[in-house]
Amino acid sequence: MAESLMDIKRRIASTKKTGQITNAMQMVSGAKLTQIEKKSNAYQLYEQKLQDTMGHLVASKIISQYKSTDDEQSQDVMSLDHLLKNRPIKKTGYIVVTSDRGLVGSYNSTIIKATMDLLEKNHQGDKSKFTIIAVGGTGADFFKKRGYNVAYEYRGVEDVPKFLTIQKLVKTCVEMFDAGFFDQLYICHNHHVNSLTSTFKVNELLPISRDIADDINFDNIEDNPNYIIDPSVEVVLQKLVPQYIESIVFGSIMDAKTAEHAASMSAMRTATDNADDLIASLSLKYNRARQEQITTEITEIIGGASALE
Repeated sequence: MAESLMDIKRRIASTKKTGQITNAMQMVSGAKLTQIEKKSNAYQLYEQKLQDTMGHLVASKIISQYKSTDDEQSQDVMSLDHLLKNRPIKKTGYIVVTSDRGLVGSYNSTIIKATMDLLEKNHQGDKSKFTIIAVGGTGADFFKKRGYNVAYEYRGVEDVPKFLTIQKLVKTCVEMFDAGFFDQLYICHNHHVNSLTSTFKVNELLPISRDIADDINFDNIEDNPNYIIDPSVEVVLQKLVPQYIESIVFGSIMDAKTAEHAASMSAMRTATDNADDLIASLSLKYNRARQEQITTEITEIIGGASALE
């Protein structure tokens, strides 16, 4: 019985230490969530304005005026022809954003399951028809272990992402698209709703589609309404298109990281609550065992005293 009591005391002490760790991790995740929410909310204003501008350019048919020439090749951005114009879809690319670490509850499993369902729906499991661009170690490891074509992986995204860190990712994706590695590109991630809820979200990234102008009434828009393009449509698009693509990727990664921190905070809160419940249960078990031991000892003393009489 003494050994049993000692084991229970050790489990209580161990669980208390675990609860302290998970409680500290919860507070850290909460601080990160607060920080990234402020940055994400501020960035969404820029992202929305840029998307509205692209939507108006599509709706007003300004983009359709673009005519490529031999001297329009940019050092930073490949030919706009492929980015702006649809082509036969032979292969599709998917940027899948997961976390680099665990302890985030069902965050990664939700993304991966939804992505697998999407791949099955769109391609019926034919791995030759799509390729994966993995942002985050969890997704990269998952798809590589199962034999999927992971064309590019990006690990080590900061807790609060910086715009400069995703530019290499965007440039690589655009170069792969322009070179014909895939003919269509989507980005899949968890969308942060609140600290308890996130939803799976898919955005079409390339080619730039007429769908971005769905909220605009085409029938009431004439060609080039209220737009004066200077110095030319080509020069404006050379600057605006890469900014538009970068804004979607960065916004999606920012949104995913926000959802990740919320998931981590929720998971650590649940772990702390479970530790408290386990400590209460073990304490009750310890008290009962201790009471039983004391009762046994008293009984033995009384029995011994009676035998001496």
